[in-house]
Amino acid sequence: MPTSTVTEHARLLSWYADHRRDLPWRAENVDPWAVLVSEVMLQQTPVVRVLPTYDAWMRRWPTPSALAADSQGEAVRMWGRLGYPRRALRLHAAATAIEAEHHGVVPSDYDRLRRLPGVGDYTANAVRAFAYRRRAVVLDTNVRRVLGRWLGGEQFPAPAVTAVERRRAESVLPTGDETAATWSVGLMELGALVCTARRPRCETCPLVSTCRWKLLGHPAYDGPPRRGQAYAGTDRQCRGRILAVLRESHHPVSAADVRAVWSDSEQRDRALASLLADGLVVRRRDDQLALP
Repeated sequence: MPTSTVTEHARLLSWYADHRRDLPWRAENVDPWAVLVSEVMLQQTPVVRVLPTYDAWMRRWPTPSALAADSQGEAVRMWGRLGYPRRALRLHAAATAIEAEHHGVVPSDYDRLRRLPGVGDYTANAVRAFAYRRRAVVLDTNVRRVLGRWLGGEQFPAPAVTAVERRRAESVLPTGDETAATWSVGLMELGALVCTARRPRCETCPLVSTCRWKLLGHPAYDGPPRRGQAYAGTDRQCRGRILAVLRESHHPVSAADVRAVWSDSEQRDRALASLLADGLVVRRRDDQLALP
């Protein structure tokens, strides 16, 4: 590995040691289940929103076995307003598989992790790196943005992970397991606190002296249009309103209760149909609705 890259490793690791946030899933000797839960919750959701739900979740279900013994509906209820509630069902399904196939212990092997419901490449590598301190390429949004700017001179990465990105990340990943794991979380923290999407603070970045994007004069993104995160008036908002009614009631609710939360009947019916199809809502007798 080039000497310059070793120097950048030292700079980033030193920066991370001084600036890392004190987050529960980064505690020393953290349980792998805690890391898996955090990674699922943090998908498309900022830390500040995740923390209260994560704390409540881990108090109630400190192990995969504890969650597997409870119902899917309680997992959806506990998920609250975190968004993308199918993640709650996936976590419940993963916990059930961990209990049934791995004696209640989150596996450390990549292939076994990938076979867990809802666990993709990123989550499997994140668990290996952050829970088991293994050398693994971890490419979340923040890491992709940092590496794209530092090494590629690009303001933003492509919409989906590319082979070039994987090779780039692998080329600068430290060889030792422990150092590689800390490097990965350090890049992630740098993207969250300094190399942010909207207002990067280049003057405080430990990689600025070799950052290609900075050296090129911060060229603007010229790739495919970046999708926004519209919410108001969408089917997602309507789904959320329906789920809120069901979460707040510990008994099945009537169709009239659901009709009251959204005035557009066509959109409401479409949202309800999608919730039923996703398994987030079930029909009970007398056409009443409930969590699974």
